Order: sequence, then structure tokens, then C-alpha cells
Amino acid sequence: MLEIERLEVGYGALAALHGVSVTVGPGETVALVGPNGAGKTTLLKAIAGLLPPRAGVIRWEGEPLSGEPPHRIVERRVALVPEGRRLFARMTVRENLELGAFTRRAQAEKRSRLDHIYQIFPRLRERERQFAGSLSGGEQQMLALGRALMGAPRLLLLDEPSLGLAPRVVETIFGILGELHRDGISLFLVEQNVQAALTLAQRAYLLEGGRIVGEGEGRILLQDHHVRAAYLGPLARGPA
Repeated sequence: MLEIERLEVGYGALAALHGVSVTVGPGETVALVGPNGAGKTTLLKAIAGLLPPRAGVIRWEGEPLSGEPPHRIVERRVALVPEGRRLFARMTVRENLELGAFTRRAQAEKRSRLDHIYQIFPRLRERERQFAGSLSGGEQQMLALGRALMGAPRLLLLDEPSLGLAPRVVETIFGILGELHRDGISLFLVEQNVQAALTLAQRAYLLEGGRIVGEGEGRILLQDHHVRAAYLGPLARGPA
């Protein structure tokens, strides 16, 4: 479904991605892990049309995606859940959700989509008339996910969905992501919680310094010495 070949992206004179190539197949969950500043968010922004590539190509379902404006990419059923959620704090839960249904197709299905989101996130139905800014961190992440899902995406781009959340809430969020995967939605996940990301993902890529330095099955990468030493902390390294 998603094919990225030799992608180059930068900010002014600063190059952020160097010849990055990744794929995400139909119904597949793929994780992208790496240190802060590696270019993970940059890659998601390029896919979502928020940053123009300098070189390389992004294809979606066999057709070029590079150069499309963000609203057209959403219409093509690719949605980004940004880092920090980016909700409208002084709008209600329902108003934030309805903003996610701005495409023609989503407008026609808005009522059924809203009911579906409330089935996935019953807490949002309970908080429907509350301002988004009054929600807890976990509820705000649910709302950010729900808003993206209102557009009925086939590919969901997720930027640090566990950021700032308590461990029990992270478990809930990742449980929901697993359900979305089982429903056939493709997930491309950027996540600092490497243990959770590689447990969820069928495949993963390691991004360091703007370059892909490794890839493989999530469960196998969890056992990789470099991954454990670099991303899972000293307790995961085993005896010296």
C-alpha cells in the first residue's frame, strides 16, 4: 500500500532524511523506532503532505502521493495522529470529532462514523459535551485517534501515541491499536516506548541519523542486542 523509496527531506540547509525507503502492506502494523532527532516525525510529516520531499518518491496504492496537499492525502484515506494530539481545546469532544469528517465521503457517513467512534471509545460519548482541553491525557489521546478515524482511513500514521501517559493508559491505547489492526487498518507507528511498539508491530525499521540502519520482524528485533542496549535500557542488556 505505502511505498517510500530513497526519500530525502530537509529543513532549509539541514538534511533530515537521507535516502529512506520503507513499506507498509495492507492491514500491516509497522513501527519506526530510533533516538530523538533521528527524523521519525519528519518522515510522518512528509507522508502526510506537511513537508515537501527534496528527492525520492512516496506512493500510496501504486499512485504517487508526493506533492499532494494534506487535505487530498486525507481524502485518499491516509490520516495522521500528530505528536501532542493538537486538539482544539475550546471546542467540545463532539466538535473535535466532527472536524475529522471534512471530506465528502466522511460527511456522507458522519453519523455512522460517530457512532462507531463512540463504540471504540465509550469514554468519549460520556464526555461528548466537554471541552477537549478539560480531558485527561489519555482521554485526549483517544479523542485524537477518534478524530483521525472519522475520515475512515486505510492507513493511520501515529506519532508518539503514548507520550506523557501513565502505564495503565498506555496499555489501553495499545490495546485499541491492536483492535484497529485486527479491523484491517494499516498502522505506521512512531513510538519511544520501544517495547510496546515492537510487541505490537509485525515489522519495524530502525532510524538513526536520518537513515534506516536496520529492519525486521518486531519480535525478533526485541531480542536484538543493539536494540536492547540502545532503546530498552540497562536492565535489558543482560550481564556484562
